[in-house]
Amino acid sequence: MLRASLLRASIAPFLISSASATALAAQQSEEPTMSNHSVISTDKAPQAIGTYSQAIKAGATVYLSGQIPLVPDTMELVDGDMEAQIEQVFSNLTAVCEAAGGSLQDIVKLNIFLTDLSHFALVNEVMARHFKQPYPARAAIGVAALPKGAGVEMDGIMDIA
Repeated sequence: MLRASLLRASIAPFLISSASATALAAQQSEEPTMSNHSVISTDKAPQAIGTYSQAIKAGATVYLSGQIPLVPDTMELVDGDMEAQIEQVFSNLTAVCEAAGGSLQDIVKLNIFLTDLSHFALVNEVMARHFKQPYPARAAIGVAALPKGAGVEMDGIMDIA
């Protein structure tokens, strides 16, 4: 008997009424708040084609989602060769960087995904037109495929302190 009353006393703070349980469930189904995070969005870059944001700012750090060579107005791949695709990706990244209050120069880490690594030298050439030293840390990764048949995608991390 003493053991049962001790057990009830120890779990009593955790027991809630069915009305409280319903209210708690309703709160948990709402969108989570990002108290120290903010969504970065611009119509000057392609809108997200999935369940993600163009970028998220957390403190002085901005996490840039991957950009493929979509033209923002049409949401179609840019016409032209691989150089045109790379230029369009840098244009899209520039738009998101500016919407976050920075520029490409604020990127500290850049990831480049290529469906054909033979374009590595071309990426370097185009990148040199968009960045000044010190260049960001970078990875170039060969992948089998990218969304919408793109040949290149880039994402990155900015520091806008």
